[in-house]
Amino acid sequence: MRVNVFQWESRQARRGMPPTAAGAFRHQYGVRVRTTARGWTAVWLVVLGLAQVAAFLVVWRLALHTRTGQWLDTVALTGNRIGQDRIDGPVDRLLNAMSLFSLLVATGVLGFIALARGRKALAVAATLLIAGANATVQLLKHFLTRPDFGIDPERAAAGNSLPSGHSAVAASVALALILVLPRKVRVLGAFVGAAYAAAAGVATLSAGWHRPSDAVAAYLVTGAWAAAAGFFLLVFQRERAQVDSGDAHRVSATVLGLGGLIAMVASGLALSWLMDLPQVPVDELSRRELFAGYAGSAAGIAGVMAVVAALVLVTVHRLVPRIKG
Repeated sequence: MRVNVFQWESRQARRGMPPTAAGAFRHQYGVRVRTTARGWTAVWLVVLGLAQVAAFLVVWRLALHTRTGQWLDTVALTGNRIGQDRIDGPVDRLLNAMSLFSLLVATGVLGFIALARGRKALAVAATLLIAGANATVQLLKHFLTRPDFGIDPERAAAGNSLPSGHSAVAASVALALILVLPRKVRVLGAFVGAAYAAAAGVATLSAGWHRPSDAVAAYLVTGAWAAAAGFFLLVFQRERAQVDSGDAHRVSATVLGLGGLIAMVASGLALSWLMDLPQVPVDELSRRELFAGYAGSAAGIAGVMAVVAALVLVTVHRLVPRIKG
């Protein structure tokens, strides 16, 4: 029979026995904590993971296997020429800083942070997230095919580029950072990480390395792996782990998520306007139309990353409780 932790601590006190770690924490700091509702958290993680897998399938289907999707991607990729000379330097530095070595270093640093907090399972989960997301992206890129509809003959020989490996590297490190950071700096890490990953995705578009759907697909794959890593943490969570509802960062997560949704709406409006135009060859489009495709796609990239990061931020307090139990 499961005993309520508050009742159990009261009995301990009446018997003159030492309180639990949770009781001592509440006594010292006056913080109300409660046992984790692991069942509902597990359901939420499954729904979150499946939703992102479903969203990935939609992006894959529309971007690769429809003429409209390929045309919109090509418009955005062609529109990156506008003002490209001004951002070439920062874009190249950002993308060239990403390598297998830098990814290994980042993974090691994140694992060290988790171990320094006494969270072995968290170190494993962060590594699982990064390794799983990046391996999955590379496998998908290898096995997925991009039919040639004659829309982008300049890049037809290159074949499929979905999902983006660079975007996956940045996103996986950003989401793992949210998991491993202590609660006091978690919000800062979430905003910085989301901004970094979004900038990396937009940079791949600006450099002409990837289509916008490639970055969006990478974020969704990484988000699904974040849900899987969260489920791993939940499985190994101690029975008497305690969470503080104040650690949910609901306001910050709402701001981040709402900002992402606004960016996605702006992206949708820009792309909808383009879809109302005749799907002529992209070299016949005006500068205004090309810029709408590029800017709208960039907003969509940033918006999706912000929403994915917000979902992790609002959930992490249940996966990495303040009191391990």
